[in-house]
Amino acid sequence: MADCDSLWDLQKRCVPVPERPADDPAPEDPRATQPITITDLASFSPAPGTLAGEPDNLGVAGLPTNFTTDAAAHTRTGTLFSYPVTARFTPASFVFRYGDGQTRTATTAGKTWEALRVPQFTPTDTSHTYAERGTYQASVDTVYTAEIDLGTGYFPISGTLTIPGPPQSIQIYEARTALVAHTCDEDPTAEGCPAS
Repeated sequence: MADCDSLWDLQKRCVPVPERPADDPAPEDPRATQPITITDLASFSPAPGTLAGEPDNLGVAGLPTNFTTDAAAHTRTGTLFSYPVTARFTPASFVFRYGDGQTRTATTAGKTWEALRVPQFTPTDTSHTYAERGTYQASVDTVYTAEIDLGTGYFPISGTLTIPGPPQSIQIYEARTALVAHTCDEDPTAEGCPAS
């Protein structure tokens, strides 16, 4: 059987077989040469990203609603082929699902308008403009890359894992405008003003 250490490259990672006493022979263990795949790490349950719509999961039809997610790099510990391992998951991209049939794939988790230092309703890399008022169930899928550490440092695993996030209710309102001769400061009794 090939020495496990000779198989530690990007294509064939292996887990060494525990040594057994000479008086307790065992057949070759397939774990010794079994490649570790990204699907093996699905059981480590990478964290789903939670979507937030700005402002406060509300929006206005015809104007951009900004979206962000809290998905970030994180680690999980567990066992793989009976060995303790640490898996590190790093977001590679995000699929924003806006609830109206439209999606957007981005390499950023999004930033708030304040963090971007732009006015509200400014289009962003993760914003979406709804055509009609209503309540939409929006969510984000986080596409993770993975690395594992068997105690000797991290090495990458090929492929990605897509983890769907929970849906969030986004309420979109319709804005109505009216032409007036004076502002409410100028004429508090004008149409649409609180004092009218």
